[in-house]
Amino acid sequence: MDHFNLITNLLYIVQYQRAVSQALLDRVSDDKANETIIVVMVVGAGRGPLVKVSLQAAEETGRKLKIYAVEKNPNAVVTLHCLVRQEGWEKSVTIVSSDMRCWDAPEKADVLVSELLGSFGDNELSPECLDGAQRFLKEDGISIPSSYTSFIQPVIASKLYNDVKTHNDLSHFETAYVVKLHRVARLAPAQAVFTFKHPNFTPTKSNQRYKKLCFELPADTGSAIVHGFAGYFDATLYKDVHLGIEPSMATPNMFSWFAIFFPLRKPIYVPSGSSLEVNFWRCCGPSKVWYEWGVSAPTASPIHNTNGRSYWVGL
Repeated sequence: MDHFNLITNLLYIVQYQRAVSQALLDRVSDDKANETIIVVMVVGAGRGPLVKVSLQAAEETGRKLKIYAVEKNPNAVVTLHCLVRQEGWEKSVTIVSSDMRCWDAPEKADVLVSELLGSFGDNELSPECLDGAQRFLKEDGISIPSSYTSFIQPVIASKLYNDVKTHNDLSHFETAYVVKLHRVARLAPAQAVFTFKHPNFTPTKSNQRYKKLCFELPADTGSAIVHGFAGYFDATLYKDVHLGIEPSMATPNMFSWFAIFFPLRKPIYVPSGSSLEVNFWRCCGPSKVWYEWGVSAPTASPIHNTNGRSYWVGL
């Protein structure tokens, strides 16, 4: 996701600023605000929107900050340097050109701020990146976001299905697509799939997940042909500040993320009054992360994307 373009989405910025402001107020009381410097690390800083958000939150709350902006993309780092000079942030912001998973921080952070969310929450490796970055967060430190959950719902999406089918191969039916959903019928309310919380200091933590879900189609829907599953996310940035695209609780006017679509190789016929069972896996290997999915009722489908043979995200 292009972080620079996100700055044009005012609501996205407002939500992050609300979260950072609340965290700063909780971190340092008013009577210690003038004598305490809060260390904030913006990991995956991109071209700087969350750096700017953090400084605006500091000004709003009367807190003093030292910011480390960690970014591995060399082109974004150049833009960051220009932004810091242009805004006169040299005394407050240190730019770190490094992968957050490899950097050795000179001190521990009070607040860790990131925006690594994909349309399915964890599909852009936010868990892996933040697990690697949390080693330089204080034990009582704050992560923004603090958690995020993925959601799916069955859909009738004949146009999307036919678009995938035109490729006439297996790999396209085993790939998830970020799309703006048009001309689809949502057959049942979305259900939660995977949840990740940060920081996660569990010694034996694993980012592999499995979930079996059962969808009950409303009685007045009748029979239906399911072409796949629409996926969404909802994130808790801090306390009651959230951000997301899951339809029942989506942040209003949020255009920074579209849904994700997991197709089925063969559409599944669901008779009236029947339930639909689907299995989802988040799998982790030494060099990649991938999803597998398959329907188990009312009829069984093949498991899609076995061993990440068609679609994966490289570590």
